Amino acid sequence: MKILILEHPRMISEKRFNDIANTPLWSCLMGGYAAAMLESAGFDTCFMDAAGKRWPFERAEKEILDLDPDLLCVNAVYFWEHTPRLFDLFTRLRAKGFSGHINLFGFFPSLVFQEILATAREVDSIAVGEFEHTLVALASTLDNAGKITGIPGLAVNSALDPNTFQSRPPEKDPDIFPVPLRPSLEGTVSLLSSRGCYNHCSFCPVPSYYNQGPLWRGRTPEEIALEMQPLVERGAKEFYFVDPNFIGPGKKGKQRILKLMALIKPMKIRFGMETRPSDLDDEILHHLVEAGFTSLLMGIESGSEQVLGKINKSAGPSQGTEAIELCRRHGIEPEVGFLMFVQDATLQDLRNNIDFLMANTLLDRLERTANLLCHCQIVLKGTAAYTEFEREGRLVKSGLFGFEGEVTFVDDGVRWMSKLVVAACHTILRSMGDPDSPVYFAKAESGVSKRANAYLVALFFRLLDQAETGNMGGDIRALTDGINQEIRTILDAEMIR
Repeated sequence: MKILILEHPRMISEKRFNDIANTPLWSCLMGGYAAAMLESAGFDTCFMDAAGKRWPFERAEKEILDLDPDLLCVNAVYFWEHTPRLFDLFTRLRAKGFSGHINLFGFFPSLVFQEILATAREVDSIAVGEFEHTLVALASTLDNAGKITGIPGLAVNSALDPNTFQSRPPEKDPDIFPVPLRPSLEGTVSLLSSRGCYNHCSFCPVPSYYNQGPLWRGRTPEEIALEMQPLVERGAKEFYFVDPNFIGPGKKGKQRILKLMALIKPMKIRFGMETRPSDLDDEILHHLVEAGFTSLLMGIESGSEQVLGKINKSAGPSQGTEAIELCRRHGIEPEVGFLMFVQDATLQDLRNNIDFLMANTLLDRLERTANLLCHCQIVLKGTAAYTEFEREGRLVKSGLFGFEGEVTFVDDGVRWMSKLVVAACHTILRSMGDPDSPVYFAKAESGVSKRANAYLVALFFRLLDQAETGNMGGDIRALTDGINQEIRTILDAEMIR
């Protein structure tokens, strides 16, 4: 039996080109974990990373048809408006005679498995939730010509009744999974040191994906180090832990990380990670930095107590401020996860947000400023927010299979500001991606970068003042055009010089 694990091609979204909320970060390792699990179970397994190789769909289609696997397992990642291209691939494969079993796994198909199976007839099954054990059971059953109905965690199109689907509990011991296959060690190497998350933020799909089971399960420090050492010996020096929460909860989480740092310190590597403000203290940061810690993304999300409560963040702005100061004392400049525009926010919440960012000196660099000022809450199916907004009658399903939710704002001023500020920030961010632009991201911060940064901050305050006084007249498109012209004037002035 021949099995192909596919990381399918991706396409950049025009509307959401700088949004990374379409799937949790650790999705990047799912294909490698699936291939490693099936290979360790004795199956003839090929791992095709079309995403990493930047293949177009036409190339992926040809490679699949040439290999002609009996089982095609696809880590199906939602990539905004281009996601239908993935299902077009399945249609074309069937039209050209592909008869293998097509299975999907990952966050996106797990959260809309009924909708996919009801409409995408080319798909034979979906591994819902944690997929490794399910894929091995599927492969074993197909190899023995057995019936695949009744496999825990596997949804099939012959059993769409939700009462017939049997979920599979998450594996309690993540150390039993073989380390993921990696086609390449170029650039920064991604690592997963734990599974799940011990929080229930309303915008996050992780709790639903894990069936509300043991949401955070840490690998042992010894197993993580055993995965890393051969990679270091092969030349890898830059690592990034893609866990939603790297440190883990409570005293045990801290002890685990301190032990891991002692094991990786001799490797002389550099690494980054993501965590919550409440997980950091002086002792942890000291040992992290000694072991090679250089970059951090910290989920603060808002400077408003009210907003943090609504998104169930279980932390306040003061904790964020303390964590930022703590990181800086240890020589770490944190990047911050932040939702400037939330559908339930008021103009006062926006005022609290901008005051928080200014007070913590987070709006002093163009790339960071443009991102922090423009991120909106994205509502995806499977999150608590999606369920609540739908219950309130404020959600309109959009995107393929209704995976996205368009939600009405409670405050017209917040909605008005979101349109104008996001458009301005996107103009800047697109310019930063242009090698010929004076604010190209790979260049050092220049005078024009500083002027553009100051402009975005001043624009936000200007628009907020207008909204607070009810001065929101004018056509949105015309206002956007005017703002973009102001930005072009700043950029063009530098290019003329």
